[in-house]
Amino acid sequence: MQLEINKEALPVYEALASEVRIEIIQLLSKNKMNIKEIAHSLGLSSAIVTMHIKKLEAANIIKTEKIGQKKISSLRVDKIIVDFPEKIFNAFDFKETCIPVGHYTNYSVEPTCGLATINDFIGEVDEPKYFMDTRRMDARILWFTQGFLEYKTPNFLTKTEKLEMLEISMEISSEFPFSNDNWPSDITFTLNGVELGTWTSPGDFADIRGKLTPSWYPDNLNQYGLLKTIRITKHLTNMDGVLLSNITIADIPSHEDTWEFKVEVKKDAKNVGGCTLFGKGFGNYNQDIKVKAFYS
Repeated sequence: MQLEINKEALPVYEALASEVRIEIIQLLSKNKMNIKEIAHSLGLSSAIVTMHIKKLEAANIIKTEKIGQKKISSLRVDKIIVDFPEKIFNAFDFKETCIPVGHYTNYSVEPTCGLATINDFIGEVDEPKYFMDTRRMDARILWFTQGFLEYKTPNFLTKTEKLEMLEISMEISSEFPFSNDNWPSDITFTLNGVELGTWTSPGDFADIRGKLTPSWYPDNLNQYGLLKTIRITKHLTNMDGVLLSNITIADIPSHEDTWEFKVEVKKDAKNVGGCTLFGKGFGNYNQDIKVKAFYS
């Protein structure tokens, strides 16, 4: 589960603000349990436990299903990530371009793979040839197990403008047949021929529906990703503040007419767990791939 600092996330924060509910989460992390079992473990009445269970259910942290004559509770999530508001760098001007996820200029992908628009799938899933379908330009989500996608976007910097920092952000996750919250994948990023580094995606998420994911899209398929920002500075390249490589802005050819960005899962990666890219109208963030060039 990925949250932002906003009012919509308050039910989750409130659900976690209780020692009893934290203890319930710890119990359910080990076994599925019914209310009577939870109450016995905590030394509380079933009525009090029921109240706490409802609070956790409302926050989508746990789910309760009727199995036989008993109602059994279990965890819906195994990780909660909180995104703080984006930092604004006031020292530099910037120029920004956005690339829809279907606007790749080159590709090579292997199943499982597929694409979808806001309204339906493009062709048949697990058939790489549909990545050349003309409707790919309308794709808002796509996924592949191994291979790469290359994108190009204009570099609007003039000869008199000096590139100081570059940011590339996207909503991204691993790819697993249907979904798997624990499915690491080593995803490598390259810009203008320079390999920026490799990030290990933790999983392919479908514990809850994506905030923007269309209603027709099946519940058991990848619902949302993580919003990740690659930042190339004068000193290093990081992803959300974590070192990605020692590549600096001076290493990037900055006077080309285009930025060429490559997203790849290499066949010799330690974790070949695929890649899913989410564009506008899918997942939790209403954006495409953003490229922001800060300059002086």
